[in-house]
Amino acid sequence: MDRATTETETEAETEEGRTPDNDSAEPEKDRDSVIACRNWRDEHPAAARAVAGTTTVLATALVLFALLLPDQLTRLTPSQFVRIPVEGIAGAALLLVLPPKARRVAAVLAGVALGLLTLLNFLDMGFHSVLARPFDPVLDWGLFDDAESFLRDSVGDAGAIGAVTGVVVLVLAVLVLMTLAVVRLSRGISRHSAAATCTTLILGTSWVAATAFGVQIAGVPVSSRNVADLVDNRVHQVSAALKDKQAFAEAAAGDAFRDTPPDQLLTGLRGKDVIFTFIESYGRSAVQDPKIAPQIDAVLADGTHRLRKAGFSARSAWLTSPTAGGGSWLAHSTFLSGLWIKNQQRYRTVTSSDRLSLTGAFRRTGAWRTVGIMPGVTRSWPERTFHGLDHVYDSRNLGYRGPKFSWSTMPDQYSLSAFERLRHGRPGNKPLMSEIILTSSHNPWAPLPKMIDWNDVGDGSVYNAIKKAGKDPEDVWQDPAQVRTEYGRAIQYSLRSLISYVEKYGTKNTVLVFLGDHQPVPAVTGENAGRDVPVSIVAHDPAVLDRISGWRWQTGLKPGPKAPVWHMDAFRNRFLTAYGPHPGSAAS
Repeated sequence: MDRATTETETEAETEEGRTPDNDSAEPEKDRDSVIACRNWRDEHPAAARAVAGTTTVLATALVLFALLLPDQLTRLTPSQFVRIPVEGIAGAALLLVLPPKARRVAAVLAGVALGLLTLLNFLDMGFHSVLARPFDPVLDWGLFDDAESFLRDSVGDAGAIGAVTGVVVLVLAVLVLMTLAVVRLSRGISRHSAAATCTTLILGTSWVAATAFGVQIAGVPVSSRNVADLVDNRVHQVSAALKDKQAFAEAAAGDAFRDTPPDQLLTGLRGKDVIFTFIESYGRSAVQDPKIAPQIDAVLADGTHRLRKAGFSARSAWLTSPTAGGGSWLAHSTFLSGLWIKNQQRYRTVTSSDRLSLTGAFRRTGAWRTVGIMPGVTRSWPERTFHGLDHVYDSRNLGYRGPKFSWSTMPDQYSLSAFERLRHGRPGNKPLMSEIILTSSHNPWAPLPKMIDWNDVGDGSVYNAIKKAGKDPEDVWQDPAQVRTEYGRAIQYSLRSLISYVEKYGTKNTVLVFLGDHQPVPAVTGENAGRDVPVSIVAHDPAVLDRISGWRWQTGLKPGPKAPVWHMDAFRNRFLTAYGPHPGSAAS
């Protein structure tokens, strides 16, 4: 028997509880536990072998699961888990050549690292499912606060606490179980080194051959380097995120309107009541997806006709949002700042700066009163300064006495009714510039409010019966087809509310700019649906739309497939140019 074999057996005995003589100083309690365990194995050898074998199989399955786990739910197929992971082969080879002490340390470190990578894959799955992008390990941690707030608003404090507790338990379980699994396998490799060496050589050769010949199962390559690719992607992602702050600072430094005198801003809209309205999750899919669009297109066509009868005209196009599935505030700030706000770091930077926002430009002129209708805001909102709003009405002071509709604190029709009652319908010494966020089309789209007579809206208590008759979101989300249907109904409701409001309360001086903030979640749109959202400008005065004739936007509330597509950050400069004293200038 050679020295290496002796060391291996000694280590195996130590790890199985058969401690060497020099362990006599072990605490009595531990000694008793070891003796009891040894006695059980001696008394029940068959059961002990079965437990040990089952544990090893489970450990192997868990490690293979982690090594082959994809980062998107759409790729979570059986064929993903019948592959040969090169990382497992390399790890086994490393453990075979390491001395006992270094092997134990390496096994623990590898288990923790594999557990962390598994958690990152879970996060990627969630982010791809909701935001249609992977998790950013540098810039996305702040989104967990927003997720926790979303849970509290949707399911209450108890539900949110339960969900957070479950996540913490899952994180700890993955890290502990993955570490124990790798340690278990390292012991097996040590104890059966000859068989492990042979198996590693066979799998390594198979991996090389499968790679060379491009062997696939159900369209998935048999040779896998899943973890290596994940680590490589993370390294590039972290590098890009760390450089993003400087890149954004350089982009934000240039502002064609920073020093524009107030009397030179928005001269083409003086005397007009201008309303900027964001419709939650109103994306291109709502207008063009054949499973959703027919009913929404009918609402837009009817709305175009009704507004035309009331003396209004409309022009529409597309804007490409920086986000999808969620992160509305990123779209809002991109639209208003003229900068591409694609992450929380950029959002915090721009909203705490003195950057002139589109709505802030109205305030700078001194020619408008400025107000925000923000039913989704439930706490202090320091971004008000960036938005340039004299007064903000949020969920706490809009006077609503009705029920919440899942995440949405109040129906859109109520928000618009409160806007009319509190501001728009009241006389003032200046025209009004308003920013309104409509939230009824926010995920999960159940239960949904419905249109009622404007005179019946009151304090919102009328919606108690409407909510009670609505659908349960848990029932809706069990069926993907029903999710799409309810999303479409939510968009129809938001559009009808806004169109009806303009039809009833609009005046000859009303100018409405409304747009979606982002596409809905991939559960509605499917994969690779893009990030375009509709945008429309509605006005009674023909001179308002004449100013943007060079944009070549399409007539009506519905943009067609060939309508112009701009990046959302381009809108601010083009709008300020079009409605400035020199509409044809190059400021855009």
